[in-house]
Amino acid sequence: MVVGKEEKAEESLELFLKIGLDERTANNTIANNKVTTNLIAVIHEATVTDGCDRRVGNLLYTVATKYPANALVHRPTLLQYVVSSKIKSPAQLEAAFSFFARVGAENFKVDEFEEACGVGVEVSVEDIEQAVNEVFEETKNSILEQRYRTNVGDLFAHVRKRLPWADPKIVKQLIDAKLYELLGERTAADNEKPAKKKEKPAKVVDKPTTDEAPAQPSEEEINPFLIFPQPVDNIQVHTEIPFSNGTVLRCCNSKEMLDKHLKVTGGKVFTRFPPEPNGYLHIGHAKAMFVDFGLAKERGGCCYLRYDDTNPEAEKKEYIDHIEEIVKWMGWEPFQITYTSDYFQNLYDLAVQLIQRGHAYVDHQTPEEIKEYREKKMNSPWRDRPIAESLKLFEDMRRGLIEEGKATLRMKQDMQSDNFNMYDLIAYRIKFTPHPHAGDKWCIYPSYDYAHCIVDSLENITHSLCTLEFETRRASYYWLLHVLGLYQPYVWEYSRLNVSNTVMSKRKLNFLVKNKYVDGWDDPRLMTLAGLRRRGVTSTSINAFVRGIGITRSDCSLIRLDRLEYHIREELNKTAPRTLVVLNPLKVVITNLESGSIIHLDAKRWPDAQTDDASAFYKVPFSNVVYIERTDFRMKDSKDYYGLAPGKSVLLRYAFPIKCTEAILADDNETVLEIRAEYDPSKKTKPKGVLHWVAEPSPGVHPLTVEVRLFDRLFKSENPAELEDWRSDLDPKSKEVIDGAFAEPSLLNAIVGDRFQFERLGYFTVDKDSISEKLVFNRTVTLKDSYGKGGK
Repeated sequence: MVVGKEEKAEESLELFLKIGLDERTANNTIANNKVTTNLIAVIHEATVTDGCDRRVGNLLYTVATKYPANALVHRPTLLQYVVSSKIKSPAQLEAAFSFFARVGAENFKVDEFEEACGVGVEVSVEDIEQAVNEVFEETKNSILEQRYRTNVGDLFAHVRKRLPWADPKIVKQLIDAKLYELLGERTAADNEKPAKKKEKPAKVVDKPTTDEAPAQPSEEEINPFLIFPQPVDNIQVHTEIPFSNGTVLRCCNSKEMLDKHLKVTGGKVFTRFPPEPNGYLHIGHAKAMFVDFGLAKERGGCCYLRYDDTNPEAEKKEYIDHIEEIVKWMGWEPFQITYTSDYFQNLYDLAVQLIQRGHAYVDHQTPEEIKEYREKKMNSPWRDRPIAESLKLFEDMRRGLIEEGKATLRMKQDMQSDNFNMYDLIAYRIKFTPHPHAGDKWCIYPSYDYAHCIVDSLENITHSLCTLEFETRRASYYWLLHVLGLYQPYVWEYSRLNVSNTVMSKRKLNFLVKNKYVDGWDDPRLMTLAGLRRRGVTSTSINAFVRGIGITRSDCSLIRLDRLEYHIREELNKTAPRTLVVLNPLKVVITNLESGSIIHLDAKRWPDAQTDDASAFYKVPFSNVVYIERTDFRMKDSKDYYGLAPGKSVLLRYAFPIKCTEAILADDNETVLEIRAEYDPSKKTKPKGVLHWVAEPSPGVHPLTVEVRLFDRLFKSENPAELEDWRSDLDPKSKEVIDGAFAEPSLLNAIVGDRFQFERLGYFTVDKDSISEKLVFNRTVTLKDSYGKGGK
């Protein structure tokens, strides 16, 4: 009997609910085949197919998503510790993962494991209370200054450092109690004032979903770098490489090798951010920067900015300059800027050694032949050529005596391996192309697979961090360092960042730019960091977004764009001053205000502006001709409509109530040309609707005219990269240009990069296309997310 997909999904869902997963998590798990397979295997290994309590179930889920692949032999043992509650907290589980990642398939030593994971360690409430008191004593002055704005996550982290196995719930309760004891009841000043109800149109604070802003910070949010080992621990087994002949290579550093490394580094963490200079960086690189630079910063170490410049044909100085600029804009300071090409001589010398040791050979197969032979697991006809012959030919390659495409240097690995990345990878190829950094000295260039791991070792990198698609290259990485006798960094892969309604592939981005589907690499609709910056997004909000996602190994889930937009709004709501702009102006003539009469009114730059703070206000002119949004007027009124209509009143924000007395229509008897209205100078009228507006600064003179560009999602589908014809999914309405918007006068002094909230419209920034005659504004993000409501 064949079980259908739907029946299997239902069975899996039932199983996941039995172990206490909430329905949403269970359904999301079923949508991911890899996690589903892992979790089912974990449940059976733990023998809890009949169910277990929710705490145990959540730990099992973590095992299924994070357990190190090189130590699967020990997973059933770990699961028994979880089911028996000997391991009962996320901190203990993370310690177990780190332990197994280091020891691989070594004989299991119970005492070492239990000590590493805190098994049997009981932390009393008194112990926690003492640690909390110590932390508060050390940070008392800062807490008294910041009061309830104190970062509780930082306090939590300090306690965890003292007591790693303490119950996090008790820690949180005692911290909250201690805060109350020290500070007393919250005062009005401790809380942000909410916007008044009658000013609802101007309120922009978005309430995040529970996923985006949990009430209690998780351990990963407090310090996402806790998962990484210290450099001194890099003597354990990194990974195991099984060979087709039955032997197993257990990759690790010798004590002598590690001691030599630690002497050079002083025991500090050394990481590297290694972009290819063949395009502009995108938001996925923001996560890589956060991981690489962030770990080094958190541990007091160093992070290189290293250009992976092994392909001279695709690299440009424009890209190199851009990367350096963007790294600094994102808030990171490289320890040193290096290039893989700085090590071309070292790499060449080591390639000669590789041939001499019998681990490389010169091959004459074409790319097509290499592909065919690899697919069939067949050795190259030149694989067993004499070492002396390969050395001579490799020297000929270096001297330019062999034509491009007629020879490569290949590593002699294992053509019968189960790992495709051990099928004699190419180490060097011939390219008669000058290099943008190294000049014309070389006509042979190393491949990524050859150069990357070696340069990591030469730069004494302690943690070589990369995305999950490189996991299968781990074997080749360590094999090469092993056969050359070089120091081996700790390698760890994390899930790449995939954001909805965009493409992240450099090839696709390059296609969009070259074929003018967008206006360059910094088009505000792209998820390039240059595009986000031009759109008005801050680097701090991008880093907050990345930090919130975490550094996990969960398999490439798609993050909705509105999650990024939440972080953008959170920051701009606090930092962008308010102003008045009308996008599609409709003229309103106030008949009971004398023509030429100008009243200068106070408008708030900030919603909570205090009346005694002059800098929090700006002056706006109010005259007998004002302009409102065309969409804020209707000929027919209704109960749920708060705009202007014939015979109806609205409040002009910061000004007066007005009542529509007449609408002037065009010859088609539908198009509204002009509104006549009367204002209430006494402000006794209390209408429900509040509109933004801009007035003529003097009789017959138009307000400041600006261009406004409204940007939306570039693609209609959430995951266009999955589509066969992804280009057809481009949204032709993703950019709208409004040429004749009206703005209040003080915006005339705005400069490129200035950010504002246009009241009731969204957040906007001054674009680089602005000239003295006309400012150009890009919409960064709307005030609220309406995208999810559209059912897309």
